Parts: sequence; structure tokens; C-alpha cells
Amino acid sequence: MVPEWKEAEKALNRIEVIANDNNQPVSVFGDIENLHCIGIGTDAAVFRFDKVPAYAFKVYTSKALSKKEIEENVYIKLEDSMHFPKYFGSGSNYLVLSYEFGVTLYDCLLQGIHIPKQVIVDVENARQFVRNKGLNPRDIHLKNVLLQNGRGKVLDVSEYVQTGNDYRWEHLVWAYDQFYPLIDRVPISSWILETIKHQYYRMDTATLALKEFSQRMKALFLNNKRG
Repeated sequence: MVPEWKEAEKALNRIEVIANDNNQPVSVFGDIENLHCIGIGTDAAVFRFDKVPAYAFKVYTSKALSKKEIEENVYIKLEDSMHFPKYFGSGSNYLVLSYEFGVTLYDCLLQGIHIPKQVIVDVENARQFVRNKGLNPRDIHLKNVLLQNGRGKVLDVSEYVQTGNDYRWEHLVWAYDQFYPLIDRVPISSWILETIKHQYYRMDTATLALKEFSQRMKALFLNNKRG
């Protein structure tokens, strides 16, 4: 029996996802009725097709097809977890995943939407599940965690085969415990979030002095709250 998500295949074959230099987001060419781009990364773009809205289609550039195979294997290993999108299958250059509604934690901060502690707990449980499968839960940040019915859902597993700890999630948890009560439900402007992100990336995250970093960032948050 042909899976229902195959209805999107003709439309997917008519769009082109092209890689750009310097680790910049991909470019998408083709304007297909009923096919909507809902996300762009450096290796792939994600689409939703109106006729089968329960699915998300992650289409890779020709240069990133090896990453598609790696990510497919990761999703298969994580199929028993409620904390990740469900894997349904693949095409020559795309993966078929469950479409996940919700708001990213980044957008929660922008819009002043409350982030419950349960989200933190869910991500911690997801990370442990990943480790139990022999994988490494890396690259978990504000833009790839969704708030979904009061729970946390983790997106993008592409780095789980890499080694080492990037400490991104640990530092976010620390910031949540230390500062989030000060800004809970207060919209934070995008320039503040981007300033913090860029300054964070400029530091060595393995030896990051959180107290020193926090003193500089605290002023940004508090000034935004007063404004």
C-alpha cells in the first residue's frame, strides 16, 4: 500500500534546494501551489503540503545527502520517544516526519509566552533517551525546542552522531533558573536576543564563566523589562 505522504512527491520534485557558501541558509527555487516552506537551515529546507498536512518534508541539498542518511538513521533509533518528531519514511533527497505544531522557545521569549518548567524536564528526559540509544544530544537551543501543549518537543537531530558536549542546553537551563523569573511573560526584543547569541558564540563555551557573562546580559534583560 502506498503511504499517503507520497501525494507530496510530485510537488517536492519540482522544487530545488541549493546550498550556499559560508554556512549560510539554503536557497529554495520553485513556487508550487499547496507546498509551503516552513523552515530553512544550512543543509535543508522543510516543507508542508496542504493535501497531507500531518507531515513535514525535510528536503536536502545535493551536497548534504550524506547528512540526510545520517539523520534518517538517528530518527529511526529515536522512534520510541514522544519527545521527537516521528519518522515515516524518505525519498531520494528528503525525509518524511510528523508535522509538529507549537512555538519555539525563541519565539516564546519574543512574544512573552510563559515557558513552564515541564519543558525543561521534557528536554532533559529527551537527552537521556538519546544517550541510552548510544547517541549524543548536541545542538539543542531556543530555536529547535517547541512549546507544545505545555510540553517540550525537540527538533533537529542532525548533530547527534557527533562527539563532544557543546554545553548549549546546560547553559540555557542555567539561564532559565537564574534569569527567567525576571522576564517571564515579558516580550524580549529580537535585537537583545541576537546580541546575547552573538556574544555567547564569541566565547569558549567549554570554559564560559557564567557569572561574568550573566552580569553583562542581566542589564540587557532588566533594561528591556523596564522599557
